[in-house]
Amino acid sequence: MLGRNIFRRRKMKQEYATGENFSTTLGIDLEKNLQDLQVMLGNPGDLVIRRLMLGANVGAAVVFINGLSNTEDIHNDLLKNLQRNREKESDSRTPEEMLNQLQLDLISISSIEKTNSLDALTLKLLSGKSIVYVDGVAEALMLGTEKWESRSIEEPVSESVIRGPREGFIENLQTNMVLIRRHIRDPNLRFETSEVGRRSKKKLVVCYMEGIVNPDIVKEVNRRLSSIDMDSAMESGYIEQWIEDSYLSPFPQMDNTERPDKVASSVLQGKVGILLDGSPFALIAPITIDNSFKSPEDYYDRWLIGTFLRIIRYIGAFITMFLPALYIALVSFHQGMIPSQLAFSIAATREGVPFPAFVEAIIMGFTMELLREAGARLPKTIGQTIGIVGGLVIGEAAVSAGIVSPIMVIVVALTAVASFTIPLYSVAISFRLLRFGFMLAAAVLGLYGIVLVYIMINIHIVNLKSMGIPYSTPFAPTFIKDWRDMVLRAPIPMLNKRPESLKSKDKRSGNLRR
Repeated sequence: MLGRNIFRRRKMKQEYATGENFSTTLGIDLEKNLQDLQVMLGNPGDLVIRRLMLGANVGAAVVFINGLSNTEDIHNDLLKNLQRNREKESDSRTPEEMLNQLQLDLISISSIEKTNSLDALTLKLLSGKSIVYVDGVAEALMLGTEKWESRSIEEPVSESVIRGPREGFIENLQTNMVLIRRHIRDPNLRFETSEVGRRSKKKLVVCYMEGIVNPDIVKEVNRRLSSIDMDSAMESGYIEQWIEDSYLSPFPQMDNTERPDKVASSVLQGKVGILLDGSPFALIAPITIDNSFKSPEDYYDRWLIGTFLRIIRYIGAFITMFLPALYIALVSFHQGMIPSQLAFSIAATREGVPFPAFVEAIIMGFTMELLREAGARLPKTIGQTIGIVGGLVIGEAAVSAGIVSPIMVIVVALTAVASFTIPLYSVAISFRLLRFGFMLAAAVLGLYGIVLVYIMINIHIVNLKSMGIPYSTPFAPTFIKDWRDMVLRAPIPMLNKRPESLKSKDKRSGNLRR
């Protein structure tokens, strides 16, 4: 008998270690069920097993993971009730009747489930639930006693605004769902929950408005999510990269945000939100290229201010991608296009510089990216100081040493500042990467090279899609009515219809648009 149990333990451990998904049902023997659970988990030190008696003859056990479960709820709403009941009840009940009475009468916990599967029981235990076994019953109760530490709701770090809500998502999925419900108190708001990761079994929620969203978009999102096959999704970026249309594209095909108000507004617009447990960033799909230049703050200020800010962002994106390349092309190939006084000034500043304009731009651009990355990784108290002071010191030293010209320092600094005007961080990085491609093309073919690369990027954008929606919408295909909320932001009373490209079931809208 002992040899048989040892062989069974080894077999279960081997199957669990190799990741095979075996299914084991519970038996009626309490000690055997506890032994199987310990073998499954490897008998960890934080596994708590509290044995007790129900009546005079029936044994029971309460099992939970220390740190994942709320011990106060277990003590007050479970153990106390069981101990008091043992003193009052007679011993005439069968084990099945005791288990049913525990579920219906004695346990003061709102969420109670019953199972006979060891796999399901283990998954719930590792999620923070506590388990109640009763000797003589081949089933167990799973109690909703989850509780683990999480940070408080704070202002979003990556999307700060002057005017607007100051609350952002955190790593707790339930809290994030509540934050969205605070903005949308509509019974048609849907949260579809599933699991992702063969081993992590993390909860993933798809959020949308029934009666507004196009059902084909929800179906496509769910189809792609069901195809995910990985051990664990540590962050929503894993989900984004798995289900996006083209992983080779430099442009993100989904928006990621820390702001509940942005997710709520997008859902009301007819889009789909994706929330992952453990990640403070939610995904929004589908998106188009013009979403990269929109910020929630555009709608909280008057339309003239919102329009002005968007124009600034478009100009900033143009400077980010084209300014260094234009400087290289004009200085190296098209000097005749530069006004005479400016040409003389540039020639005077470049006197004695040993490198061509392209090498200058690469050196300074790469140095600026190094400083930006270093400033992001350093502690907040010194990160910004290092970025600013480091740029000034290195730029001044490079000019004094005759390595680069002063105007190149101005061009690179203006390019770096302009990149911060783009609200979506992932799009800003894409533009910064494309800038080096434009610089290389300008060094080889001048303005013709810039035009060729620009045409190639436009061809790529026109062929790119986000959940089946053309990425270049509403430019191509053209939806004239959607231009009211593109470069120009029309007054709020005029934004009374949802985007035509989303093919929403309810076309009219009194809500803000993103």
